[in-house]
Amino acid sequence: MVGNLSTANWIECMPNGDVITARGIRKSFGSVQALTGADLSVGSGEVVGLVGHNGAGKSTLINALLGILVVDEGELRVCGAATDRRYSPSEANRRGARCVFQELSLCPNLDIAENTRVTHRGLRGRSWRRNAERVIGGALDRVFPGHGIPLRVRCSRLSIAERQMAEVARAFSVWDAPPKLVVLDEPTSALGEATTRQLLDYIRRAKAEGISTILVTHRLDEIYQVADRIVIMKDGAVIAAGSCEMLPRDELVRLMGGGANEVVPKTAAANNAISSPLRISLPGIVPVEARAGEVIGFAGLDGHGQRDMLVRLKLSGGRKSAMGQTSFVAGDRQADGVFPLWSIAQNLTIASLERLRERGFLSPARERNLAESWRRQIGIRSENTAQLLTTLSGGNQQKVLFARALAADAAIVLLDDPMRGVDIATKHEVYGIIRQQAEEGRTFVWYSTELSEFAHCDRVYVFRDGAVVACIARRDVSAARIIEASFGGGDTHG
Repeated sequence: MVGNLSTANWIECMPNGDVITARGIRKSFGSVQALTGADLSVGSGEVVGLVGHNGAGKSTLINALLGILVVDEGELRVCGAATDRRYSPSEANRRGARCVFQELSLCPNLDIAENTRVTHRGLRGRSWRRNAERVIGGALDRVFPGHGIPLRVRCSRLSIAERQMAEVARAFSVWDAPPKLVVLDEPTSALGEATTRQLLDYIRRAKAEGISTILVTHRLDEIYQVADRIVIMKDGAVIAAGSCEMLPRDELVRLMGGGANEVVPKTAAANNAISSPLRISLPGIVPVEARAGEVIGFAGLDGHGQRDMLVRLKLSGGRKSAMGQTSFVAGDRQADGVFPLWSIAQNLTIASLERLRERGFLSPARERNLAESWRRQIGIRSENTAQLLTTLSGGNQQKVLFARALAADAAIVLLDDPMRGVDIATKHEVYGIIRQQAEEGRTFVWYSTELSEFAHCDRVYVFRDGAVVACIARRDVSAARIIEASFGGGDTHG
C-alpha cells in the first residue's frame, strides 16, 4: 500500500542505483520552484516509468540528469560519478547518459548520418560518413526493423515519425562508448501502433543487455508493458514509487491528479439531425461527411495519408470558402504551431486579429482580455499571459494552441494528433472542451495516433494507401476494428 501523501514515506525504499542517484534535488527559476526536493534512483538494466502531469517537474529533473541545468541544491550521481557545476551535456554523453527529448532535436538541414556525427564526436577522418551510416543504420535496423528511412535525405524532408525513430535509434547507437542510461521523453508520441511495439520490444532487449531506461510518457499502457518501477512526480517532487503491481492504473491516475474514470458521451450532438452535412471530397470508396456539431476521426496506420489530408483541408479552408473557414491545432508544436519568441497572449490571439482591432489598430486591451479569458477557460497553468510561451510546459503550450483554434471564428477545427505529450488530466479536460464546443455547433476533424481517442468521435474514417476505405460508426469504434480495416479487412460503410 502507498502511504500518506504529505510524508516522505511516499517514496518506496529502493535498491541503491548505480546509474542514477538523485537526492533532495531543488531547482528554481525566479519565484517558480520547478523541483522542490526530488529523489530518484535507477539501477543498472532497470526500466523506470516516470509519470506526472504537465508541469510536475519531469523535464526539469531530466535536464538536471543530463547536465542541461545546474541544480540549486541536492546530491546527484550519474553513471557512477558525482556531478558538480561543471557537469554538462557533453560530459553526460561521455558517461553514457543520453536522451530523446519530447521536442525533437535533429538539425533539419543535416541528414541522419550528419546528425549522428553531432552526437558521436569520435566519427572523424575520411571514413566518418561510412562509419556514421553504419552506426545509425545498424541502430535503426535493431530498434525498428524494416524502417525504410533514407540516411542521406535532409531531416527536414522526413516525416515526424521518421525523425522520432531516428532520434531513438541515435540514442541507442554505439561508437565511442555504449549507452548506460537512455531517457525517452514521449518517444512514441508520433509513432504508429507497429513502430511503438517495436520500440517497446527493444527496450526489453536493451534491459537484458544492462542498459537502463527512464520512460517518460502519458500513454500509461506503455509504462505497464515495460517498466520495472513507476515513479510519480507532482509539484516538483517524487510523491510515490513502486512496482506496477503496487500502483494499479486507477491509483496511478489519482495520484497524478487526473480523474480515474472518464465518461465518453455515446450520442452525437442534438443539432446533428437538423444540420446539412458538409461533404469533404476525398479519394476512396467511402464518402466523408461531417455535420455541424460532429467530431469525426481520421484513423489508420501511420503514413497512409491521414495527416496529408488534414493539411489539405487546412489549406483549402484557410480562407472562407464553400467548405467554411477552418482553424488548426498542430501536433508538432515546434514545426507547425508555436511562435517561441512571442508571449502566451500573442500566440493565443494570432488567429483572431480582426476581432481585436479598434479604430483600425490592434487593441492591446482586447488582446489581453481574450487571452486571459481563454487561459482561465482552458486551464493554462501560468501566472499571466504576458509570459513567453516557452516558459510553459509542453502540455500547457499545447493548451495555448487549442485556445488559439477555439478563439478563432471558425466553424471547422482540424486536430493534427494534438494530444502528443499531454498528460492524462489535461487530456480529459480537452476532451470535455471538444465535446462542449461540438454541442455548440462546431465541427471537429481529428487525426490521432492513439486509437483510444477515437472513442470520442461520432464516426471514424479509416485510411489505407492515401484513400478512405472504411467508415466506422461510433457504437462500433474499437482499436481492433480500426486495425482490421487498416490492414484490408472489414471494410464498411457503417
